Amino acid sequence: MVKIMTINSGSSSLKFKLYEMPSEKVICSGNCERIGLADGIFTIKYNREKEVTTPTFPNHDVAAKTVVNAFIEKGIIKDFEEIKAIGHRIVQGGKYFSSSALFNKDTEDKIASLIPLAPLHNAAHLTCYRAFKEVLPHCPAIAVFDTAFHQTMEPEDYLFPIPYELTTKYDIRRYGAHGTSHKYLSIEGLKYLDNKEHSKIISCHIGSGASITAIKDGKCVATSMGLTPLGGIMMGTRTGDMDPSVFNYVVKVTGKSAEEVYQMFNKQSGFAGVYGKSDSRDVEAGIKNNEERAILCDKLFVRRIADFIGQYYVRLGGCDLIVFSAGIGENDPRTRRNVINQIKDALHVEIDDELNYSCRGKEGLISTKDSKIKVAVIPTDEEVMIARDAYNMCIKGA
Repeated sequence: MVKIMTINSGSSSLKFKLYEMPSEKVICSGNCERIGLADGIFTIKYNREKEVTTPTFPNHDVAAKTVVNAFIEKGIIKDFEEIKAIGHRIVQGGKYFSSSALFNKDTEDKIASLIPLAPLHNAAHLTCYRAFKEVLPHCPAIAVFDTAFHQTMEPEDYLFPIPYELTTKYDIRRYGAHGTSHKYLSIEGLKYLDNKEHSKIISCHIGSGASITAIKDGKCVATSMGLTPLGGIMMGTRTGDMDPSVFNYVVKVTGKSAEEVYQMFNKQSGFAGVYGKSDSRDVEAGIKNNEERAILCDKLFVRRIADFIGQYYVRLGGCDLIVFSAGIGENDPRTRRNVINQIKDALHVEIDDELNYSCRGKEGLISTKDSKIKVAVIPTDEEVMIARDAYNMCIKGA
């Protein structure tokens, strides 16, 4: 048995898990929040206990040291050498990575070159990688890319109809996101299918960020997010797909710069734009209070999800399984029911209300026996996928 750490970092956060592999037992987990601010929060869970403290994290280096020092102080490990590998989640791998990669200078340089496609994420990922490299200099590390699973798409699925020289010169294309989650869901979803070799799965990763993916025989054929995570379905603060001329028109009528409007579409749109609040729980509360904009926001969200499911049903030539996952997909039976109601007549899919409402935050099949397509709720686990790759590449394959 060996210990593998997984890291999921953001511009001001650092989530971690420590696994015992290959059993995939979680030894501990936690989060460093509000990095770079005066009032940090450090949460660590181990031995069925949860501890929360408020240290200051001036940077990711301090956060990384806090994490590994806590492992020693709390007796989770006796020596840093017990950690045999680290897996880092990286949002954008561009055209370079169709699978996870060992961290070296070439990997680091390519991730850095892709910062313009994920400015808030890739830069933070590299900062965190370097922080842990400083703390654990002899520990091998791998990069696990959100975009890698989507590299199996065909050109007609990932190219945009823009001047071709822009595509070739600047690598402008659909990259997608949440690939590690969609891959996990495609693997776990097979347990509900009789034919595991040939499968057609539509996975719905629906949280504050959301994407939908069409998966045939375990490989991505289409995904909703585009060049960046702004594309696809409506989200907590993002627009999702829309007429591109809206962008130019908003610039003209508001006098805002292109960058200001781009940030508006990323951070002040979606739920936040239509309703005024970005959290789906606030939208649900507004619906209960019969607020018109909350109801409109919900209908728009549900319709966008249903549209993509219908599109991917055609793309796959049918569907064996629809999977709901992530924050909203796992925990909101009302949204699941409303989405299925939008597609049930066309696709002959039906869910059992009792099963649906019993699967709040837990896995289960929610479709009826008469449904032509099975529907399941599967809580996603990106971290275990990262841990598996780190173990297979650094330990098993070493």
